[in-house]
Amino acid sequence: MATVKIRIQTQNGERAPIVPVVIPNIEDVVVFAKRLHDEGQLWVGEAFGWPAEYNPEKSDPPLDSKMTFTPADFCIGESGIWFCSLMWENGKEEDPVAFLDDRNITETVS
Repeated sequence: MATVKIRIQTQNGERAPIVPVVIPNIEDVVVFAKRLHDEGQLWVGEAFGWPAEYNPEKSDPPLDSKMTFTPADFCIGESGIWFCSLMWENGKEEDPVAFLDDRNITETVS
């Protein structure tokens, strides 16, 4: 876990306060997500103090997609604050593709 300072964007855009936030180590997030992926069951809850969810792979393709299946995915965090997602878009036996939105982190405190 790391404490970082994050710039919070407000709806009106006039004020962007900076607040301290605790975020998990990405390695811990990946281990947690892979455990859920191994179980292969839908999961919604809280992990490392953040809202999170895991959706298993589905044989149906996503709407308007050339994919032949809907890949499993895991996401944690809040968009616009800190967010991480993992998607098994190359198949459930392959490593997931990761996306990390940490652009609002202004500094690491500890």
